[in-house]
Amino acid sequence: MNQYISYTAVFFNHLVLVYALCISASYVVLATMSAIAMKQYKERNSFVDYRTILASQFSPSVSLIAPAYNESMTIVDNVRSLLALHYNNYEVIIVNDGSKDNTLALLIEAYELEKIDLLPDNQVKTKPIRGIYKAKNPAYHKLVVVDKENGGKADALNVGINVSSNKLIACIDVDCVLESDSLLKLVKPFMEEKTPVIATGGVIRIANSCVVEDGRLVKVEVPDKFIPRVQVLEYFRAFLMGRMAWAHVNGLLLISGAFGMFDKATVIKAGGYNHNTVGEDMELLVRMRRMLYEEKKPCKVAFIPDPLCWTEAPQTWDILKKQRNRWTRGTAETLLLHRKMILNKRYGILGLVSLPMWVLFEWLAPLIEFLGLLFFIILAILGYANWLYFFSFLGLVYSFAIMVSVFAILFEERSYQQYKRPGHMLKLVLTALLEPFLYHPVTVWAAVKGNYDLITGKKSWGEMTRAGFAQKKS
Repeated sequence: MNQYISYTAVFFNHLVLVYALCISASYVVLATMSAIAMKQYKERNSFVDYRTILASQFSPSVSLIAPAYNESMTIVDNVRSLLALHYNNYEVIIVNDGSKDNTLALLIEAYELEKIDLLPDNQVKTKPIRGIYKAKNPAYHKLVVVDKENGGKADALNVGINVSSNKLIACIDVDCVLESDSLLKLVKPFMEEKTPVIATGGVIRIANSCVVEDGRLVKVEVPDKFIPRVQVLEYFRAFLMGRMAWAHVNGLLLISGAFGMFDKATVIKAGGYNHNTVGEDMELLVRMRRMLYEEKKPCKVAFIPDPLCWTEAPQTWDILKKQRNRWTRGTAETLLLHRKMILNKRYGILGLVSLPMWVLFEWLAPLIEFLGLLFFIILAILGYANWLYFFSFLGLVYSFAIMVSVFAILFEERSYQQYKRPGHMLKLVLTALLEPFLYHPVTVWAAVKGNYDLITGKKSWGEMTRAGFAQKKS
């Protein structure tokens, strides 16, 4: 029996080591590809004059769709921000998804709205619409507000698609603050790429502690609180070192629900957003790409590394755990729905590389980490723990995690340098040193709980409580 346990422990140690080496190698490869892609992007766009796109009669029309549910804290400022974007041919569609607070009343008062008679083109099935509002004041002529029965974010986006009148749709979270040239930059790949572009996404930044005035970001600050400050590092790693690389090889599976642009005709043909999953943003893009692969039509998903969108991140452990639980369920649901694509050469790089890596290093990583720790605790209780191996391995993993985070900070510093003061960088480095011990275990547990909730059939979204943005002091 003792020999059996000893052999099991040795096998487990080797298995964990191989997995750790594989996931570490994937980080190195993605970071290298991202650096190459970033260099090429900056060289290609260093002399671009976006005023040409702004003035061009060939610039595609855009419908900006933002679902809103209990967003009274920030709704007026955020709509003002959306109406002030530098783009000629666009409309802003706010979909009030049955809010229980005074979101709709605030919009009606602030933008002088009145109900109009408009029959939407119901190409995607949705919950009933209660009313559609337009502004009496011509200054707000781009704004359309739709009031509907509560059906969740996916259903609200589908309502926006039905109401929209333009060729491209840009779907955002209404709590986001966009850079003034964000539409110009997201539209550009649709106009210049030889391969048909079906979607573009951009970098999402953390707005906590930043100063916002009249819906515009006027001062960038590193978040004061630890939880959102760690998420700054997470977003650096995910966007600048991850999605940039996947887009470079046309293997991108996810356009962030916070802000992304899509070809409307392709979205409708694919059936719109799936309201039966909490990961509707990832699932839609995978379904669109799967459909076009099966039709043998070439397509491309582009990624813009410029700072385009700022969003409020969770500031409490409770809200953070709910968010990560939801992300885990959404990822798993998408991978299970499209499991036919995994390791299937018919779907090119998506089937052979992107999806398998998401299964191994995104979905299963927290489970493997949790079960590995549990197994080690059992070995320790039975007296079979190899403590020298454990602490050596722990030190190696910790060092690599810090290295990746510091590299992500340097990546940001060498690219768009939004955090300009030396103190900003010092805060982020100190946060990176604490992340593996204070923050990472919480997100692992939230992911484990998310998998459990997936098995038990939990479908809830989990409300995101807003703190609101800091205002410029006069």
